[in-house]
Amino acid sequence: MQKAVVLLSGGLDSTTTLAIAKDRGFEVHALSFAYGQRHSAELLAAKRIADRYGVSQKVANVDLRLFGGSALTDDIDVPKLRTAEQMSDGIPVTYVPARNTIFLSFATAYAEVLDAHHIFIGVNALDYSGYPDCRPEYIRAYEAMANLATKAGVEAAAAGNKNLHIETPIIDKTKAEIIKWGIQLDVDYAMTVSCYDASPEGLACGECDSCFLRRKGFEEAGVKDDPTRYKVAAA
Repeated sequence: MQKAVVLLSGGLDSTTTLAIAKDRGFEVHALSFAYGQRHSAELLAAKRIADRYGVSQKVANVDLRLFGGSALTDDIDVPKLRTAEQMSDGIPVTYVPARNTIFLSFATAYAEVLDAHHIFIGVNALDYSGYPDCRPEYIRAYEAMANLATKAGVEAAAAGNKNLHIETPIIDKTKAEIIKWGIQLDVDYAMTVSCYDASPEGLACGECDSCFLRRKGFEEAGVKDDPTRYKVAAA
């Protein structure tokens, strides 16, 4: 059984990605981050999900509030009630500077120690908020860099091989397709928290970009959005 590091935030996308890695037969090692995000609900969700799947989980502490610059790590309001057109216009303030680069760097180090050759990350380039570090070209560039920057990568290259593979199984899927795939894999979406402004209990605001995309995904999948718990009942 091959080992894989799976970045697990506790959200819909990362949980589906973990389920995909398990379904593909990997021995999963989940990696989550306490990065100074504005709520702890997603970390609690990540713990529940790791326990539910019976996988090991490490939580790395890297406080990005030191830099701020994002509505998720700074005193900046989370955008609410935006239309799809507004969400597609530019990079939103919920983008956390260099977050995926930081997360993947930790995952690369962990994978090298584990002698794991696969890192799974639930980035998505379609039904998402235009984040630059969720694009296929970014993932390809990071993978190339990681194979140059590690002892395991250098040794593999000397033998004519590639050591590390960054797996992005949902990068080209719509939110509806992700949800349908997850349902096929028996993912319990009630355990997940996607909201950018969730309550400490994990209740979703129902108004941020992430809530909009999640609700839209369930609607387009033809699945009732029963798993999501809202602070105020959805209209």
